[in-house]
Amino acid sequence: MKLLLVIILAFVIINFNVEEISAEKSTYFDSVKFIQYLDENTALEEVRNGNLDLYYYRIPSDRLENSKAREGLNVFDSTSGSYSILVNPAETQKFNPFSIQEVRFALNYLVDRKLIVNELMSGYGAPMISQYGPFDPEYLTVIEQLEKFNFRYNPTLGEEIIMKNLKEKGAVKTNGKWQINESPIEIIFFIRSDDPVRKSIGEILASELERIGFMVKRDYGDLNKAFVIVYGSDPADLKWSIYTEGWAKSAFVKYDSVSLGQMYAPWFSNMPGFNVPEYWNYQNEHIDSLTQKIYTGDFKSADQREELIQQSIVEGVNESVRIFLASKVDQYVVNKGINGVVNDFGAGIPTRFTPINAQGEKDELVIGVKQIYQGSWNPIMGFSDTYSRQIWGILSDPLTFKHPFTGETVPIRGSWSVETAGPDGSLNLPDDAIIWDPHTQVWKNVPNNATATSKVTFDLDFSNWHNGQKMDMNDILHSLYFTIEWGTQTDENDKTFDDEFTPRAGQSVDTIIGVRPIDDKTIEVYVDYWHFDDGEIAEWASLWNTMPWEIFTAIEQAVIDGKVSISRSGASNKNINWVSLIIPNDARVIQNYLDEFNHERYVPAPLKLFESDLDYFENRYLASSEWITKNNHAVISNGPFYLNSYSPESRTITVTSFEDDSYPFNVGHWSAFEHTEFPKITDVQIPKLIQKENELNISIKTSQADSILYFLNNNNGDLVTSEKIKVYENPTTIKISGNHTKKLGIGANDLKIFAISNSVLKPDFYTTSFIVTNEQDQLPEMIQQSSQLEANEETTIWVIIPVIVIIVIVIVYLKQRK
Repeated sequence: MKLLLVIILAFVIINFNVEEISAEKSTYFDSVKFIQYLDENTALEEVRNGNLDLYYYRIPSDRLENSKAREGLNVFDSTSGSYSILVNPAETQKFNPFSIQEVRFALNYLVDRKLIVNELMSGYGAPMISQYGPFDPEYLTVIEQLEKFNFRYNPTLGEEIIMKNLKEKGAVKTNGKWQINESPIEIIFFIRSDDPVRKSIGEILASELERIGFMVKRDYGDLNKAFVIVYGSDPADLKWSIYTEGWAKSAFVKYDSVSLGQMYAPWFSNMPGFNVPEYWNYQNEHIDSLTQKIYTGDFKSADQREELIQQSIVEGVNESVRIFLASKVDQYVVNKGINGVVNDFGAGIPTRFTPINAQGEKDELVIGVKQIYQGSWNPIMGFSDTYSRQIWGILSDPLTFKHPFTGETVPIRGSWSVETAGPDGSLNLPDDAIIWDPHTQVWKNVPNNATATSKVTFDLDFSNWHNGQKMDMNDILHSLYFTIEWGTQTDENDKTFDDEFTPRAGQSVDTIIGVRPIDDKTIEVYVDYWHFDDGEIAEWASLWNTMPWEIFTAIEQAVIDGKVSISRSGASNKNINWVSLIIPNDARVIQNYLDEFNHERYVPAPLKLFESDLDYFENRYLASSEWITKNNHAVISNGPFYLNSYSPESRTITVTSFEDDSYPFNVGHWSAFEHTEFPKITDVQIPKLIQKENELNISIKTSQADSILYFLNNNNGDLVTSEKIKVYENPTTIKISGNHTKKLGIGANDLKIFAISNSVLKPDFYTTSFIVTNEQDQLPEMIQQSSQLEANEETTIWVIIPVIVIIVIVIVYLKQRK
């Protein structure tokens, strides 16, 4: 018996020691395999059968209509994207009707947004006319401006606007077809054929344009083709006129500083021309100025920021170069054997936290994706498509990220403290603060008496890179060097200039005043940037790197030598590769430079001040070169998974858990993100029929809501009244006075109600209509309207058939009374 106890004790000690010396796991699964499934119906069956664990693309709602269709599945609804059309406004020798602002604007009346949502999307979405839709935190900031546009599907009005402007340009309509200079006016419509919804949107709008009298040429293709035809060509060549776009979000953002510039402003390099000097470029200094102020924190209060956002939205919608159509409610499916899924308000279940936190009985998590590879894998101007970002998100750890439910900036790989004198004050920089000088190619002390608006002190949480080398302050300082060097154009012959990256990075460069490394993991950053939220200041000032400095150095030299480009437009313009580190040929280009650097014992200029040990540089170059030899790619990062393999033949990418003692997060660290409580509108009591000048009382029941916001519009679409009410008791009553109801029109009037939570920034909303009459006699008694909404039911409610029936009854009744 004693011998048995000794054996057991020895076994426990041995296993304890093994646990002590082996790396702690950071993920539940040992690996994740991404497999391309173009057909959503096939993917659905594979998830149901367990061959796939989940699918990173929406499933058609008609395939999930009842409980039987959902057997074996967990279904997650996510408001994670939108649809838009991009319009080519180029002014060219060949007549382009969309160079006329009014003609572009008229397209808003030719698209039936309700049809898109109700028919093409089966009700899973909401109409939208701007970058911000009803599921965005900033939507409530701009809703009054959006309501004033009063867009309705009105093809007659749209055609009138187009006809007036075409005639002013000398166009004539002959035999039902528009011509100018005796040539037909042709529109080339690039329609995404890999997305059924976008394909249908394109077909419907193309038919509308043909009906008006345009000659429409349909060009079908996927994103790879769009990179060439739309995003990679000179707009003046008119290879395209309209393009059906789709957008997905990677995070939920409380204070959005980026997307208005991205979607409307030329400076962001995402509008036609894309800032390629040789191309015709869309110009709009007004919206550039507005969105740059939002982006760089050039405001003095929250109210001033809201005004800038409102002005930007109005200008963007008026210009109608990018026209938004609908926000999506995507339905994702997960096999019931998988737990730990995180449904980010922005990204949906494809958030980076799902593969990290997911749990199941197998060793490998298998995820179906719509596309396995599109675009480029590089950390500078790559990862521009949804599909690559979804995988890159679990290979790399950022310094900051957005909380999946509040949208606030939260730390991932470090902590910070913020000191600010903003918006009007300033802080003095210490004498030993430094900044990179792109003109002299050295680090310099900041000028005497230099000041900044804010100071952020970062304590960074380093780990090993996937190639085994330690992250260090050199990686951080090199990232600052790269931003300043490539964000500054010193002269017209500057080789560290990129058409897309430089204008965008330049906005940040102008605000960076200096940095002060404190120790091997602490750095002070001084910026001319202010925000009323300290987390936003920290995010703006954050210095981090998601790949080793030597990979950036090799990419930089390859670009300078003209072998590759960091951006899509640069690659297209120069007819060279858009560098992609997952592609073996590009990886070998990087490896050749690493080997050359190692042979020459090369010390990059931005690191000479901080590191003199030549063995350090040799180890860095050698480790990354050996990684490329072993793995046949140059994707090296710091996240919980590393890239194991990419197989174009089998359309698969496999990533493996990075089990390393230096990695800071243990398994289950992000489990708090699995669940949240949403605000919900559970019941609305409103009369179907009211008289003008009578008080209107509306009873609203909610759950998890802190306030209610409503908008009342008359039958012309004009805003009558709006108010935000705190929820002190349930139900809450909205009282609308007779002074307001007398402004309502006879017939159907519209009401929108939002339930808002202070802790979960995703409002629930409800829309309905009711009938108004000015008759003073007793009207037929009408029942109260009640919307008994289930707690788990989507509350994107549209005007339903009974309302239409009531309208008809009332009209007939009133006519009989006359």
